[in-house]
Amino acid sequence: MTGPLKGVKVIEMAGLGPAPFAAMMLADLGAEVICIDRPVRSVSKGEKQSSAPKTEILRRGKKSISLDMKQPASVQAVLQLIESADVLLEGFRPGVMERLGLSPQVCHARNPKLVYGRMTGWGQTGPLSHAAGHDLNYIALSGALHAIGTADQPVVPLNLVGDFGGGAMLLVAGVLSGIIQARSSGRGQVVDAAMTDGSALLMSMMYGFMASGDWKDQRASNMLDGGAHFYGTYRCSDDKWVAIGSIEPQFYALLVEKSGIADVDLSAQRDPNTWPDMRKRFEHIFAQRTRAQWCEIMEGTDVCFAPIMGMREAAGHPHNQARKTFSEVDGVLQPSPAPRFSVTPPTIAHGPVGIGANTNEILQTLGLSDEQIRTISGINS
Repeated sequence: MTGPLKGVKVIEMAGLGPAPFAAMMLADLGAEVICIDRPVRSVSKGEKQSSAPKTEILRRGKKSISLDMKQPASVQAVLQLIESADVLLEGFRPGVMERLGLSPQVCHARNPKLVYGRMTGWGQTGPLSHAAGHDLNYIALSGALHAIGTADQPVVPLNLVGDFGGGAMLLVAGVLSGIIQARSSGRGQVVDAAMTDGSALLMSMMYGFMASGDWKDQRASNMLDGGAHFYGTYRCSDDKWVAIGSIEPQFYALLVEKSGIADVDLSAQRDPNTWPDMRKRFEHIFAQRTRAQWCEIMEGTDVCFAPIMGMREAAGHPHNQARKTFSEVDGVLQPSPAPRFSVTPPTIAHGPVGIGANTNEILQTLGLSDEQIRTISGINS
């Protein structure tokens, strides 16, 4: 392992989405991540662990042990692993870890310096804390979903704002902060990362704009939500799209110059009353050329221009290739670790391993016999 987190040990309780992504980021940054997976039996071959598909990118760089958490001995094995860990990550509903016998109090009794990271949608407390939900529900409650979309309706923004931005990234920030505090004080703590909180936090600038009177609480009527003609997307003659972000006056003037639109009052750029008509004019002009032709005219200039790339073509763009923004692991194209570090560069240690692939080697270090390992791993063979 390389990266700035080399030497950090993370125990991850297997789950879905944001917690696994947070653990993947920590693994990319050099942490040793041990995922506690549930036993999986193959229907066709009886009692045999499944192999993780190479496409399960969120499992890259991690180790995996299989434990039947209904077995008291499995809980004890997790507690033994926690004794030497820096971080525990879990993404269950509130109360699940307590019922498993792995509450923060129990874990901190074993390891007072442990950073106990909890990832939920609604948070550990509050009237909705035990209700089911998904990304869309959480960002609906924070005001984020209301602000994204057309004038007619909110638009689903993938599960980036809640799950991964307001969830996993907030959890990573909390965990890293907790590690620093634990190393200076000797005392760990619980990190309560909720997607409602995180997606609200991501909206800080917009809430500030609204408080100052510079943001309307109405979609597609503001500078950064698609209302302004100089900050938006345009269809080209080949049905491909480009993104324009010419906010500053000098960039807007360059946009007008390179687009060839005549008789534009540059001083009226920020006047919302002019936006609908100017958008129609820009829609017409961008529809006259292909995306490639607009790239020749505008890409690399201060227009603040970019072609809108499909997921399959993004890795082929020269800028992404130059920065190696994407990597290929076991034949699977995927985003590379980020951010960059000058001294301790992060790497993808390896692709996804099968569920339970590291069970024996890890549990043997705890002094468990082969028979004990077979029992608590859920595989009786």
